[in-house]
Parts: sequence; C-alpha cells; structure tokens
Amino acid sequence: MSVPYFEFFAPVKILAGNRALEHISYELSSLSASRPLLVTDPGVRKAGLVEPVARALSEGGTPFVATFEDVPADSSTKVVAACARVYRDNRCDAIVAVGGGSVIDTSKGANILVSEGGDDVHRYLGAGALKRALRPFFVIPTTAGTGSEVTIAAVIADPDRGVKLAFTSPYLLPHAAIVDPRMTLTLPPFLTAATAMDALTHATEAYIGLAKNPISDAYATTAIAKIVQALPRVLARPLDEEARFDLALGATIAGVAFSSSMTSLVHALGHQLGAVCHLHHGVCMGLLLPYALEYNLAARSVEIGELLLPLEGPEAYARVMSGDRPRAAIASIRKLRDMLHAKVGLPRTLSETGKVQRDQLPRLAKMALDDGALAFNPVAVGHADALSVLERAWA
Repeated sequence: MSVPYFEFFAPVKILAGNRALEHISYELSSLSASRPLLVTDPGVRKAGLVEPVARALSEGGTPFVATFEDVPADSSTKVVAACARVYRDNRCDAIVAVGGGSVIDTSKGANILVSEGGDDVHRYLGAGALKRALRPFFVIPTTAGTGSEVTIAAVIADPDRGVKLAFTSPYLLPHAAIVDPRMTLTLPPFLTAATAMDALTHATEAYIGLAKNPISDAYATTAIAKIVQALPRVLARPLDEEARFDLALGATIAGVAFSSSMTSLVHALGHQLGAVCHLHHGVCMGLLLPYALEYNLAARSVEIGELLLPLEGPEAYARVMSGDRPRAAIASIRKLRDMLHAKVGLPRTLSETGKVQRDQLPRLAKMALDDGALAFNPVAVGHADALSVLERAWA
C-alpha cells in the first residue's frame, strides 16, 4: 500500500465562545505586548463592534494606543502602507484586527511591513518570502466567512496594476483568533449569506483539491455541516447567538481546512472578478461554486459525491445511489443558493450581479491562469476551460 505524503499545520490559538473577548489582554501580555494598534473599518465602528473590544482591553490593562480604520471593502497596497505608518508613528507593539477579510488582510500586510521594514509589500509576494516571525497579531472576525483568522494567506489589491496580490507564509498566521458570537450579531442578512458561501467554498475546495489530506478532510466536512445547518437558522433569527456562533465556528474550521489543503478554480476565477469588476468575494464564491464542481466532476466524482453527507445529512445521503451522489451534492448547493437568492437577493449568476459585462469574460479567464490557486485544481485549466466555466456562470 502506498502511503501519501502530506503536511498539516494549524498552530493558531482559538479563543471561542461567550466572553472570548475578555481574554485578549492576557494573550497580549503573554507576548510582552502592551501598545496594540486597532485595525478596523468604518462599518465595524458604526455597528458598535469596536466598543466591546476596547472595553475588554482597557479593563485588562492593555488599551489601544492608536486606531486605523480607513480600510475599504477591497484593501490595497496603499492602505497597507498607510496602516504601517500609523503603527510606527505611535510606537505600537501589536496589531488587533477587528473586522472581515479586508481588515484582516490589511493587518497581515501591515504586519509584514512593521516587522520587516520598508513601505513596499511587493517584496514579500508569493510563498516563502518571509523568513522569520512577525510582530504580535490578533484577529477578531466580525463576519463568518473568510477564515482569514486561521490562514497562512493574504490577498491585497494593487490598484496601479489592477490585480490582486497573493501572500502566503506560516508567519502570516495570527497568534490568536477570537471567535465571539457577539461580534457577528449585527452582520446584515446579505453579508451573512455572502460570507457564509465564502466559507462553504473554502471547505468544499479543501475537500476536492490536489492537496487534500485526511486531516483537512475532517475539518472540511465538519465545517460544511455546521455552515449549512446554521445559516438558515441565522437568517430566520439574526440575534440567535448560538446559531451565529455555530456559523462563525464553521467559517473558522473551514479556514483551518483550506489553509492546509488550499483552494482552487473557484478562487482563481473569483479573485479576478473581485479585482476587475469589484464584486464582493463571497458573492463570487457562491455563484461560481457549482460550475467549478461540474468542471471537476471527471476527476473528483467520488469526493464530490461524499459532500452530500455533510450537505444533506445521513438519511438523505443513504437514499441516493452512489453514482447519483455527485450530481445530488451539486444540486444541494444550487438549492441553498436559490434559497439565499429568494431571502436576501444573493446573485446566482454573473448576469444577476449587474456588475459584469459579458465581453469581459475572455480577459477574466486569461487573468485567472496566473492565479496560484489553479495549481491545486484537480483538472488542468486552460484559457478555453476557464472561459467555459465563466460562460456557464453567466446565465
């Protein structure tokens, strides 16, 4: 029997549950940090989510000494440099990110600059460019989707080139992730759905990709079950802390899965749609997912069929013949997308977004070929293939 080689690396400390926020000061002090910089965005501030974090830190004796909240929905290299300057000007010694994917990735980029020096984050592009540990860094997610609080990756836009830059290193991992249900209670229904589809895509691509392994599989399937069970509950009762916590925990578990086994075709295409058409990342993930699964059916029919178990549960799984399970799993995802479209207006096709022109698709397909995520797709992807997937996702 051949024993495959794989690696699994998940060192982020996770503080999860009620009053998880109140443990941050202890975590800071354990790293001899006492002058944290808060990185957030105006929406998080407006939602009242900064106050409980500030209160917890003040009561613990480590109040914020500076704040950077000029983080847009799609962060950029210029924003990262500005954030790093605030850190240096205020002699900070740690970063606490409070927000979604853009805030977390901005913080990761800024941490590179304040740890390594300089203002040009391009020097650290790709995998393996970072050679040593960065400054103390903590993440408090306010969305249940990106999983960035436990991943080795960051994606930051370069506005001058009109592309998204990918950074990958174990040194980008936060020292701790704080998953507190209080922090996602105010997330609007549309963003709740979009970020949940992002998390579902992370887990799904982790399960079918070339770098999948038995440990990441366990995380991926657990995440899928949590997400599909919690999301309808959250949409029906937005202030249900238990449902919010289950959804947030599902997103974090999905982050652990794909940080080890990586993502593939959905993300390669989605990154370009975000960079060129400025679509929300979660929207891209949700509308592309079934089309990418269909493209990979020939190589991953067994694995896609196995997804039916966490998607629909054991009874539904047992009722479907094994040969029919792959299509049934994809149909389950389509059913979920239809529900989200009906409830919150989440687009299911590129044309429904109103932001993508059909004549942009060839360019988007060509750009996707340079995305590193394609290296982990089970089936090789050429320009005609990528374009075909986008065309099918159009209408």
